[in-house]
Amino acid sequence: MSRRTDTRERVLRTAATLFQTQGYHATGLNQVLAEGGAPKGSLYFHFPGGKEQLASEAVSLAGGEMCRLIKEALDAAEDPGAAVESVVHHLADALVASDFTAGCPVATVALDAAGQSDTIRAACESVYQSWTDVIAEFLAGHGAGADRSSALAIVLVASIEGGLLLARTRRDVAPLRAVGVHLRQTIAEGTR
Repeated sequence: MSRRTDTRERVLRTAATLFQTQGYHATGLNQVLAEGGAPKGSLYFHFPGGKEQLASEAVSLAGGEMCRLIKEALDAAEDPGAAVESVVHHLADALVASDFTAGCPVATVALDAAGQSDTIRAACESVYQSWTDVIAEFLAGHGAGADRSSALAIVLVASIEGGLLLARTRRDVAPLRAVGVHLRQTIAEGTR
């Protein structure tokens, strides 16, 4: 028998995957419970705020995992440009492995529901801010000034998001990889 925390974690991870691949509106709670192997009564026990709370927490979970991946790539890279290309390559590989269904862990929900739910919008905003903060701090430590590093971090996140969207739509990672090459050059110029 699973512990309550196991059920909650399983439902949350299942929801994160489904929201990432299908979006908020296309993902039903019954589907989340069935794929997560959880009893029907468990959803509102663990997520009394319903689907909105589940989506908000799922975005935070998946976004936090992506933030850790970004930070690890930045810490392991020889230079800022290589770090960004490393993140782009990871995202491209994950996109191919998912048969182009799993793009950004936040974008699908942000596009689908952030305009209708302030709770979901705030969760998406918080995740994007965590990514730009980690990148800006890294760039500032590699020669970009504080203002320049913040602006560059926003450009990086926005460019990678756009590259992911084009790659997913075209079912080809070439746009994402092109963004990575261009960002490497942009960062080299911005950290001189």
